[in-house]
Amino acid sequence: MPTLSDLVSRHTALDPADLDWVHSLVSDWQLLADLSFADLILWVPAQGGKGWLAVAQMRPTTGPTVYHDDVVGLVVERGERPLIEIAWTEHRICREGDPDWSSGVPVREETIPVRRGVGGAIIGVIQRSTNLSSARTPSRLELTYLQSASDLAQMVAEGRFPFAGEEPILVRSPRVGDGLLRLDKSGRVTYASPNALSAYRRLGLHADLVGADLGTTTADLCYSDEPINEDLMLVASGRTPRETEVERRGTVVQLRAIPLIVAEVRIGALVLVRDVTELRRRERELLTKDATIREIHHRVKNNLQTVAALLRLQARRLNNPEGQEALNEAVRRVGSIAIVHEILAQMPEEWVEFDDIADRVISMTAEVSVAQISPKRIGSFGVLPAAVATPIAMVLTELLQNAVEHGFSHSSGNVQVVVSRDADRLEVVVADDGKGLPEGFDLEATGSLGLQIVRTLVVGELSGRLTIARRPGGGTEVGLSIPVQAT
Repeated sequence: MPTLSDLVSRHTALDPADLDWVHSLVSDWQLLADLSFADLILWVPAQGGKGWLAVAQMRPTTGPTVYHDDVVGLVVERGERPLIEIAWTEHRICREGDPDWSSGVPVREETIPVRRGVGGAIIGVIQRSTNLSSARTPSRLELTYLQSASDLAQMVAEGRFPFAGEEPILVRSPRVGDGLLRLDKSGRVTYASPNALSAYRRLGLHADLVGADLGTTTADLCYSDEPINEDLMLVASGRTPRETEVERRGTVVQLRAIPLIVAEVRIGALVLVRDVTELRRRERELLTKDATIREIHHRVKNNLQTVAALLRLQARRLNNPEGQEALNEAVRRVGSIAIVHEILAQMPEEWVEFDDIADRVISMTAEVSVAQISPKRIGSFGVLPAAVATPIAMVLTELLQNAVEHGFSHSSGNVQVVVSRDADRLEVVVADDGKGLPEGFDLEATGSLGLQIVRTLVVGELSGRLTIARRPGGGTEVGLSIPVQAT
């Protein structure tokens, strides 16, 4: 399915500014669909005058849908839908005509011209289709919704909605069903939905909201002993298209204001209300858990460094060279794991930028080598989950140590770690220009503890592939192919 941007750029003559306006409209027109109890389809002229192209579609959450199938990408011929032509040519909302029964249910069709900004050009037409099969005597809530939808549609036709330059500041804005307040031009509540009233009850309101000045009432509830938040007053009075949150006694309520301006006259506002107390509580719990996990990683890192220090001390007291080397190898292995936990202690999620870890492992290998080694990383590991990062860090440590220890002895040379990555696989090659593999080398039968660790981690734990071969021109080349989860 092509995206909105693809459809507009490939099949219409809209310019980038038009496309930005369309994106803003589509990102916020769920509000119009819910208030209208209707499906919305956005039509724009197809390139070359070939007809009308449907570039976006929205179904209501407050009523039955008309279009069960997607119509995005559909092209209709000019004249096939007269109401679209009228809205486009006459620059007005078109509501003429009887309900359409062609689909088996009565559907009322309306069209709304989409103007890009006040005084701007008409760039498309919204088809609003209402399923009338469940029509009944409307309640006060439904009448308020429909009147608000009518005002909002007029703002779309005048280029006043969506609000230019205003982006939602909260992660998820309130929706119509969460709670709705209708204000008059002075900021007094003329209608409060049951959900909106319940949210204010939780903030401590005991009186009725209808007839109250919403800005003053909200400020009195939440800032009785503190300076009044001016931003809150602007939102609660419906004077600016913004979002905010208010909190009192552990209850958190989200507010979003939509000023209603029709024919250059401010007639009132809609304020959407949502009780987000439980959502914020869960977010705080997650933050606490994240902090706890980071602290655990920090303590694990400290403990591993203590273990490494004890092993290093023990190695110095041994007179047996083989025992000293075995303990030094253990120090390096513990150190590579400690590096991963150090990075995890600094990050809020269980994902790590592995390039920093790889560079530290590479430099650590060069520092402890008796040979003059020039290690180098080519390519990027990117972001890896912690469950993959720890074994890969150990594998790199073992392979680099093997290259230094068996490939160069006391000579000098080069070691390269070449990395490439696609959507679901990580390819790593550790190559050196040292002595190369001994004659008759067999990975399956090798007695090297380091290579046994590498094979166990790569094949057993990471479900990857491991290859070791002589490098063309001399040296050794170790290849790793590891499946990784995309971020």
